[in-house]
Amino acid sequence: MALGGGTWFSQNKKIPGAYINFISKATANAALGDRGIVAMGLKMGWGIDGEIFEVTAGDFIKNSLKLFGYDYSAPEMKGLRDLFKYARVAYFYKLNSTSGTTSHATGTFGTAVHSGTCGNNIKIAIAVNADDSNKWDVITYYNNVEVNYQVVASAAGLVDDDWVNYNKSATLAAQTATALTGGAEASITAAMHQTFLSKLESYSVNAVGVVNDDSTEISSLNAVYGAWVARMRDELGIKCQVVCYNYAADYEGVVKVKNTVSDTGWSPASLVYWVTGLVAGMAINESALNLIYNGEFTVGADYTQANLESFIDGGFFTLHKVNNDLRVLADINSLVTTTADKGDIFKSNQTIRVIDEIANSIAGIFNTKYLGRIPNDDDGRIALWADIVAHHRELDRVRAIQNFDEEAVTVEQGNEKGAVLVNDAVEIVGAMEKLYMTCVVA
Repeated sequence: MALGGGTWFSQNKKIPGAYINFISKATANAALGDRGIVAMGLKMGWGIDGEIFEVTAGDFIKNSLKLFGYDYSAPEMKGLRDLFKYARVAYFYKLNSTSGTTSHATGTFGTAVHSGTCGNNIKIAIAVNADDSNKWDVITYYNNVEVNYQVVASAAGLVDDDWVNYNKSATLAAQTATALTGGAEASITAAMHQTFLSKLESYSVNAVGVVNDDSTEISSLNAVYGAWVARMRDELGIKCQVVCYNYAADYEGVVKVKNTVSDTGWSPASLVYWVTGLVAGMAINESALNLIYNGEFTVGADYTQANLESFIDGGFFTLHKVNNDLRVLADINSLVTTTADKGDIFKSNQTIRVIDEIANSIAGIFNTKYLGRIPNDDDGRIALWADIVAHHRELDRVRAIQNFDEEAVTVEQGNEKGAVLVNDAVEIVGAMEKLYMTCVVA
């Protein structure tokens, strides 16, 4: 079971853990965590069934065919190539793997390892071995390219590989390359996404993407993701952001993409791939403002100045044209409505990156070093104070925060015997956004 976490109003929590609030300042051994971790649930014609699986950027380049059924350079991998422009690690879930209408391709001598239509591209050829007539050559092809070759005396000697679980009880007989058949995948439902999100709760990620254009799939799907990320951030203390397309959100945990993609065969929401990787991969001391789109999609960006101003006001993450480039207009999330505790600074994704780093790292320090191990006395609280201060000094060193005052951090006895109350204050460093200049000419 997960440790307690999230925000707090009164000191009445039952589950041990770290409860951390962030509020705006009233107006008048502490390593920083790695970023670049994303998660997506996708409809797949190949891939691990029923479980979330991890793919690094290197894995994707080297093993795309084995993992997804398509070579790295294939047109079908364009979205994932965009995702990995900035993502370092991705957790994928095959949404259609749990449906009764999803099936594995099969044949006389074996069954595809994974379900889906890509299994229909597997062929098995069998021939008498040229050197030993008592043995058989069993050759497996994928997309007509040899992927496995075995010499066996009988089917019982076949070894399963990345493509086929072989029928060990079959009687081998010569055949030309014969395709497995029957591989299929189901249409995607909201329940499949909910299964993915439930499984994802035990993973630490920076951004979760959902490619849904709200007209060809499920009208309420973006809302499912929006509600999920709010619960993760505010109730469970799992800090990440959701990236979706054109969704009427008003929350710092949701980044809503405005631009539409026009590539044939791709969802209009496909820019979500690139933005998800970007949101996850930007360092805590960096802003995506003015970054050039370096992906592969044809992205619509014919907007007027008035359009762009309205998109910023509406909390939309937008690309706009600057000469021949598409650039990020503003590194913002969907937060529009501000309060005394959550001011305009929370609209900035750079702010969210910093506060998420603080929440995740301080909670990690507390849960691994102090929870159930360190006495809640003056010495114990001084040690916790020192770890928090050391962490914040590192943030200050990398210019994610500035003017850090260690005296602003206090660690006190809470209302309960085992509770610790921490008060903290940081000043976020933002990237330069506007230049106002007056030049006097003599």
